[in-house]
Amino acid sequence: MSADLTTRIAAPAMAQSPLRGILLKICSVTIFTVMGAILKATADVVPVGEQVFFRSLFAIPVILVWVALRGELRIGLRTHRAVSHFYRGIIGTLAMVCSFAGLGLLPLPEQTSLGYAMPLLTVLFAGMFLGEVIRGFRLGMVALGLAGVLVVLSPRLGAGAESVSAQQTLGAVLTLAGAALGALAQIFIRRMVAEERTSAIVFWFSVTSTVLSLVSLPFGWVLPAPDVTALLVATGILGGIGQIMLTSAYRYADASLVAPFDYVSMVLALAIGWFVFGEAATATMLAGAAIIIAAGVAIIWRERQLGIERARARKAMTPQG
Repeated sequence: MSADLTTRIAAPAMAQSPLRGILLKICSVTIFTVMGAILKATADVVPVGEQVFFRSLFAIPVILVWVALRGELRIGLRTHRAVSHFYRGIIGTLAMVCSFAGLGLLPLPEQTSLGYAMPLLTVLFAGMFLGEVIRGFRLGMVALGLAGVLVVLSPRLGAGAESVSAQQTLGAVLTLAGAALGALAQIFIRRMVAEERTSAIVFWFSVTSTVLSLVSLPFGWVLPAPDVTALLVATGILGGIGQIMLTSAYRYADASLVAPFDYVSMVLALAIGWFVFGEAATATMLAGAAIIIAAGVAIIWRERQLGIERARARKAMTPQG
């Protein structure tokens, strides 16, 4: 349930309110973690494609209400890059499929920690596909974070004392595939934000993923019980609300300030895993998660320092009155 970089790049400037931005980010992280827990709870009775359908379809009304309240309904959904939306939709939908499947097969804390590989992979892909310069510090932190991923994975690869489950190994592979596909989706978004509004990117992705999820209809969709249906509808509503809160968080505060609060999801996942699913985190998983989080925070801190230095340099070059 990682943050969409659209919100960091394309959100319009507003009066800064750091505390409000932090609170909104924590609320969005909480909502996405709860949404993931619901998807995990329904995984045994509802196919992944059907989960994607509900998650995407019922986010659309929430997004439309948000756009209308901002007074952008007439222009906010216009697009000049329909093909880009389609390709981004394919990659994003596959990322959701892999991520949701991983949720059904792995303990929630482990799936959450492996999902943190996405921003690390985004850094690498930005260098590969966008020509962004990746200097030694960032490259080193990415390597450290990926080493943390290997620590989390080690029991699934036959190392360590924990028992190895074929299903959980598959879940780990799917989660990492979802992280890689999610990182590729971010590369598409970085190319699109120069011409497309945030509202259009979010809306058309939900529409595209809803339609694409129907491809899985012949492969075993079920008629869920009323309580399960309510939970599935809730995933879409929560996903839409979480996206709005996430977008607002990056409007009220700098990305470098609020981004580290993504890792609140680890605490929430540990608590939900223990109290709801009876999942105890292993020492190996916690150690790997700590390494991944440390690498991610270090990258964010370094970017903040570079941003401050660039701002000072611009100020120094500005002619004084």
